[in-house]
Amino acid sequence: MTQTGHKRIAVLGAGSWGTALAALLAANGAEVRLWARDCDQAAGIDADHQNARYLPGVTLPVGLRATCDLSWAVEGAEQVWLVLPTKILGGFLAEHASELPRSAIFVSASKGFEPGSGARIDELVERALGDVAFAVVSGPTFAIEVAHGKPAAIAVGSRDAAVAESVAAALRNDHIRCYPNDDVIGIELAGGLKNVLAIAAGVSDGLGFGANTRAALITRGLAEIMRLGEAMGARPETFFGLAGLGDLVLTCTDDHSRNRQFGLRLARGESKDEAVAAIGQAVEGIGAAREGHRLAQDRGLDMPITEAVYRVLFEDLPARQAVTELLSREPRSRES
Repeated sequence: MTQTGHKRIAVLGAGSWGTALAALLAANGAEVRLWARDCDQAAGIDADHQNARYLPGVTLPVGLRATCDLSWAVEGAEQVWLVLPTKILGGFLAEHASELPRSAIFVSASKGFEPGSGARIDELVERALGDVAFAVVSGPTFAIEVAHGKPAAIAVGSRDAAVAESVAAALRNDHIRCYPNDDVIGIELAGGLKNVLAIAAGVSDGLGFGANTRAALITRGLAEIMRLGEAMGARPETFFGLAGLGDLVLTCTDDHSRNRQFGLRLARGESKDEAVAAIGQAVEGIGAAREGHRLAQDRGLDMPITEAVYRVLFEDLPARQAVTELLSREPRSRES
């Protein structure tokens, strides 16, 4: 540590969210090393104090160093933040397990599930690294707004209250509020599945169904996430908080959301691959739809919005037909 209370933190993943978090942590006084897979990208960030590809126009703090040398990035780190696409995270952790310091707190800021297994990120970390300190951060936060210092609130989840407070202390300042929560399962499920609902909301809006339909999708989508959460041991109140309803509303209603933008593009007739290429960053809701569908099937749960998005993405169901079928479903005997 360079000063009392100042930590050395490694942030793995130099996309928009990883860079924004690294900038926030560095601005709060931490010595931050941002790791990028692309050495040219890392060199450019380190030399120019900007991530021109993902956060153009944002000047990064001088306390932030960028590198493609993983061993140097994590050397002496008290916290290792994981901000890599979930579809590659399990393989990355397995490949680099020997380089990652078991004494550090591992902090997940990614969202989604491992392809094929549906494993959550806390499960991926435990599988690769064993019993290490773990936290997850989530909530209604767009990278560009955090990077520009706009006010935001973040849920910090950990089964260890001291771990949650250590992570919250690294984030907290006069415009970032942090709320501890010990429901790691609930936070991870909410963060992964809200992207599926954002795709549905984008499709609905792109087809011109209007604000009433969007509100219905958000409300009923929250109900089906909660059904899965209950079956997997999460607490209901988590889904009404920042990591649940807060992040869900943000992602479904604002065009900064990549998943919402993806849905809008599908509604315009673009293919899945065309839409992803145009967005140029990971669209986590695609994989989350497949794994959410699998989790629901395994537990015999009714998750009609997740099912509809899955069918659009993987069974070639026309987007307009998917929304129409959802709206014409026989209502449940009571709202739940």
